Amino acid sequence: MKLPLVVGVDGSGSSMEAVDWAVDEAARLGLPLRIVHASLWERYETRVPSFATDRPAEKIMADDIVAAGAERARLRRRDLDMTAGVVDEDAVSALLHAAREASALVTGSRGRGGIVGMLLGSVSLTVAARSVCPVIVVRGEERNRQGGYGRVVVGVADPTQSSAAVRFALREAEARGCALDAVRAWRRPAHEHVDHPLVVDDAAGVREEHASALLTDALAEAVREHPGTDVNRRTVEGPAHRVLQEVSTHADLLVVGARRRHGRLGLQLGRVAHALLHHAACPVAVVPQRS
Repeated sequence: MKLPLVVGVDGSGSSMEAVDWAVDEAARLGLPLRIVHASLWERYETRVPSFATDRPAEKIMADDIVAAGAERARLRRRDLDMTAGVVDEDAVSALLHAAREASALVTGSRGRGGIVGMLLGSVSLTVAARSVCPVIVVRGEERNRQGGYGRVVVGVADPTQSSAAVRFALREAEARGCALDAVRAWRRPAHEHVDHPLVVDDAAGVREEHASALLTDALAEAVREHPGTDVNRRTVEGPAHRVLQEVSTHADLLVVGARRRHGRLGLQLGRVAHALLHHAACPVAVVPQRS
């Protein structure tokens, strides 16, 4: 049985954009879709007088949010296998629990009350940092969200930290019928032999070659598993978060890894993933890598 793709809704425009993206993704991958809305209204139900006949306003709102998400999904893809419901938990707990039996989680970039142009919502950030399954935060302009560029990008760190992200990115590129751009950033030495430009150039060349070798190693095994997918390898000078933010402007999906350390509590996101979740110009997939 295939695990569902889970999308969280809260009634915001951003979460409805996430529903659109999740519907298309579920159809591409042949997965069932589960729409989830978190509400704690039932915990306070005892406060409603027993003689009351009207449903609590919180209950009405929760049901309406789920119904709106489900209707939007049906209008986009009527043949999709879909379920929808309200979960009696806070939003973060609901999504993290759903992640245990999900192929991936999908969220919007801002919750209700979010301001356009502001940073990522706290729910999406926390879920991306703690989920046991991949989390896709849907952001960017419509062309990026709707797959208008035909381009999936994966940011590659060291081979031991990137295998899960590379495999996820290759599956995405294969499902979309497009090539994968695998990008690794490298840095030119800033303070080495500043009085000898030739030495600096040699050092930069060595670092670029090292970055290229690491990129090849990180891709080797996963590429063999997807022989029909073209992979473009790129090494780019600059800070990784800035390099990937720039390439995201013409991408449909940007994939990065996040190391999950066993037994460690709290947010587990590196600087690069954290920055891209806030500033990337396209949807971002954070793929956990167990260490």
